[in-house]
Amino acid sequence: MSEVKMVSGRGIPVRGSDIDTDRIIPARFLRCVTFEGLGVSAFADDRAAAGGSHPFDQPQYQGANILLVNGNFGCGSSREHAPQALVKWGIDAVVGESFAEIFFGNCVALGVPCVTVTPAVAQELQGLIEANPETLVTVDLEALTVTVGDFKGAIAMADGPRQMLLTGQWDSCGQLVANAEAVKATAQTLPYLAWSA
Repeated sequence: MSEVKMVSGRGIPVRGSDIDTDRIIPARFLRCVTFEGLGVSAFADDRAAAGGSHPFDQPQYQGANILLVNGNFGCGSSREHAPQALVKWGIDAVVGESFAEIFFGNCVALGVPCVTVTPAVAQELQGLIEANPETLVTVDLEALTVTVGDFKGAIAMADGPRQMLLTGQWDSCGQLVANAEAVKATAQTLPYLAWSA
């Protein structure tokens, strides 16, 4: 199990509220058998419409790993493919004004913190990164801060998911593997597993 206490790297701003999961990964890409390769199609329609000016296409943001967004990010359908596409593109954390609940939960299940900031801080962060894309961005889940260069702002995250990330308990498969013997012992005590043909 992997603890997520801090994420550092470069930021990528995607401006606009109510960016839904169909914009993050259009429905035609949901036919995949695995999530591999989804990253190249993240924001596919928005990128096509922008003609190369979408942040996910701009050279200064390639290799960035912290997504800076606005309000109600990840709304719409509950497709797990949306956070998977972002992760496959290279995103390790998302900082925004607010998140759709299911999108938020799907991100936590992947070990990707989605932390909230005020609208003013979101605008400040996006502006700082647009002005200097090489600036280091640090999301600190223990201190509940986001730092971009000399700027430091407060972040928020509900205590339950925050503790899951800090302790590594976000990784449900990892927990099962780590506790395999306890799972087997519990299974032995369950009467409905002792049935015979």
